[in-house]
Amino acid sequence: MNVGILSWMLDRKRTGVNNYLYNLIRNMIKNGKGNEISLIHYQRSSDTIYSQVKNDIIIPDIPFKLTSALGIPRAVKNADIDLLHIPVHWYNQITPFFLNRNIKKVITIHDLTPILFPEMHTRDTNITWERSLKLIKNRTDIIISDSISTKNDCIKLLNIPEKRIRVIPLAADERYRPIKKKELIIQEIKNRYNIQYPFILFVGTLEKRKNVPTLIQAFYKLKKSQIEHKLVIVGGKGWKYNQIFDLIEELKLQKDVIFTDYVSDEDLVKLYNTADIFVYPSLYEGFGLPPLEAMACGCPVITSNTSSLPEVVGDAGIMINPMDIDSLTTSMLKILTNPELKEEMGKKSLERAKMFSWKEAARETWKLYEDILDNK
Repeated sequence: MNVGILSWMLDRKRTGVNNYLYNLIRNMIKNGKGNEISLIHYQRSSDTIYSQVKNDIIIPDIPFKLTSALGIPRAVKNADIDLLHIPVHWYNQITPFFLNRNIKKVITIHDLTPILFPEMHTRDTNITWERSLKLIKNRTDIIISDSISTKNDCIKLLNIPEKRIRVIPLAADERYRPIKKKELIIQEIKNRYNIQYPFILFVGTLEKRKNVPTLIQAFYKLKKSQIEHKLVIVGGKGWKYNQIFDLIEELKLQKDVIFTDYVSDEDLVKLYNTADIFVYPSLYEGFGLPPLEAMACGCPVITSNTSSLPEVVGDAGIMINPMDIDSLTTSMLKILTNPELKEEMGKKSLERAKMFSWKEAARETWKLYEDILDNK
């Protein structure tokens, strides 16, 4: 079997779906499937993952639409690929139209945010998603979704038959784990990011869907209870991020809210380990990796009771209505003033995180490839 996977996401800064693909391929290789994988991308990379697979295929740097219409299908044909996995649907949305009919196709749909919340995205993004989903939904053999929530969205909003969707949950990278001697890294984090302890942590892009203003308003109310914690926000700036900084200025929280921008995975592990709480009041997630990463480090989690997040957190964390500022404030105060609860939630977090495995996700995905090819 020769499986082609579009891997251009591995060649840029890794967050979200980039980490999804990296961990999926890395664990397929660990499972002994490297000699059956061809990775297809647009530029030479020094990443060692490319030396561990059957083929490292570079497509000439041509305009985007020509790449999807000509470059990828040609590469697939020349490499004699049996099945192509497109790990995100919105980028190479026209590729399935130009593939040989004998090539089996798998596409991962991680979420449907622009359809559910068009007001939270640019017009260009909404148009791209609408077109891409119309193009691909009937042009693939199987669609992979990260959660039951996204699967149900695909059935309801795209009219995709349930039998054509396979749910394969994500997992936290193995580097996300408890650090025993936390005192050794506290000073390091203080110096590197100018973070004052203790702190509450949020990780995510600064965009409307992540609901950061609600978190800031809840934190403002929390400070009135004489809580000494700072709020640390990790993530790059997204669409219409300015309202977040305007709110902080309005509430005079400039000294209490610390922005780190993007941080390395190594430092993120340290932040999860030294935070007192991880708070993630996102309005919608196709899966929601940050809460799972936090739990894998033993950090208590407060998150939303919407979309896929209950599937991830289960009974290990506290789930709230993401628009309920008072509930979020009360939940944070409850943990911060109750050391026994904090310890209990940390233990539950660790146990919950063990239920998700990249090794298993890779095994299930590969089994799916085999099932599709067996039925051709």
